[in-house]
Amino acid sequence: MTSITAHDQREIDRANASGLTPIVFVHGLWLLSSSWDRWRELFEENGYTTLAPGWPDDPETVAEANHDPKVFAKKRIKQVTDHYVEAIRQLTTKPAVIGHSFGGLIAQRLAGLGVAAVTVAIDPAPFRGVLPLPLSALRSASAVIGNPANYTRAVPLTFEQFRFGFANAVSRSEARELYETFAVPASGVPLFQAATANLNPWTEAKVDTTNPARGPLLIVSGEKDNTVPWAIANASYKRQKRNPAVTEIKEIPNRGHSLTIDHGWKEVADTALAFVKQHF
Repeated sequence: MTSITAHDQREIDRANASGLTPIVFVHGLWLLSSSWDRWRELFEENGYTTLAPGWPDDPETVAEANHDPKVFAKKRIKQVTDHYVEAIRQLTTKPAVIGHSFGGLIAQRLAGLGVAAVTVAIDPAPFRGVLPLPLSALRSASAVIGNPANYTRAVPLTFEQFRFGFANAVSRSEARELYETFAVPASGVPLFQAATANLNPWTEAKVDTTNPARGPLLIVSGEKDNTVPWAIANASYKRQKRNPAVTEIKEIPNRGHSLTIDHGWKEVADTALAFVKQHF
């Protein structure tokens, strides 16, 4: 049975009808696809068509998400990846894929499957073979993995958890605004999958980094990110650079994990746009 919603199908049909090069945006945990709205406008102003499918069963609005959080529970990495593969395979042109956080991990999985022409992974969650585990990343993940019962739950962040994990590089007032505007509960499963990836040979938190059809890849790292610090992003880059395709990494100064949604979003978006334009 298809996991594509009527809304997502309209976006796919719109992209195909446009005749333009498509960009697929993949959000991560604790955000919805609407978090990409400003990015989509920028890319469309530059001649692309865009779509941002939600994860399976995602509500359309933050208000709906906070009213019925249980819909997020039990979403797994492979299930989400398969959902995006299903959407991408309906496109008449292989797209560029841009993902943030766990969306960055999903984006790399899509690239490894050969369904992305160009990929940008922004502060991407780690996959099997990425070994560094900085204390700030452990603290950020502890909001979920600190309680094994969260494996089957939808887990919201408190404001202080969001402040540390996402919005540490902005003012407290901006952090509060971001929290109220964008934050939603998230499935606990992917955090546990990523946390145990290097212990589980059958983990879903893995990426085919050697596929010659992967295409060019840019990893973007926020200098002050507590959730995915440079050590994790750079370790991902070192795994990916074994691929014969172009692999690059760029650090954005003074940005935390909220770098795709906070006041500095355009610098990050321009970086991604330049990479896509260069290679696509």
